[in-house]
Order: sequence, then C-alpha cells, then structure tokens
Amino acid sequence: MTTIDLTEDAFSAAITDHPIVLVDFWAAWCGPCRSFAPVFEAASAEHPNILFAKVDTEAQASLAAAAQITSIPTLMGFKDGVLVYSQPGALPAKALHELIGKIRDLDMDHVRAQIQESDPR
Repeated sequence: MTTIDLTEDAFSAAITDHPIVLVDFWAAWCGPCRSFAPVFEAASAEHPNILFAKVDTEAQASLAAAAQITSIPTLMGFKDGVLVYSQPGALPAKALHELIGKIRDLDMDHVRAQIQESDPR
C-alpha cells in the first residue's frame, strides 16, 4: 500500500477504520521530513496491511494543532484506534521496522487497562 494524504475530515475515520495506522506529520520545507519520506514510503510497501498516512502540517494546520505537533517530522502510531506511539524525529529504516513490530505485538487489552487505570475519572 502506498501512503495516503490525510486531511482533518478524514483523520478520525482513517484511525478507526484500520487496525494499525502510522501517521507522518511533515512539511515541504523540512529537511529531515524530506529525508524520512522515502523510508516511510518503503515501509508502506513492505507492510501492505498497515495504513501509512501523511499530514502536511502547512496545509492541515488545524489538524497539526489538534494533534499537538510542535516538531516535525513527528510520527504517530495507532492500534485499534488508540494512540500508542508519538515521537518527533526521523527514524532510520531499521528503527521504523522495529517500531512496526512492537506496535503489532502490543496487547491492546493490557494497553486499554493501563489507560483506564491512569484516567483519574
């Protein structure tokens, strides 16, 4: 699967409609973003069962703000609609591959239980 461009209107559906989603927040003027783009694209070809999406922070400023993006590139990983990874910085191919494996291996029942325990309500 190739990467898709996400807009504010499509973001929620993309996250909830796919078991695993990786989102790259980027901008055209950002050198590290341009360096990470081919790594992200190659990983999308290697993992066709994962949705790889990109958010142009210039074109989708309100979405970037809602996601609290303060540095780019920022990579977010979602599993079963839950944000399980968020970190700024371009990853090398090996680190991205390892991250994908870790996200795949997550026990989401355990993750949800941890979230529930940390919720003060």
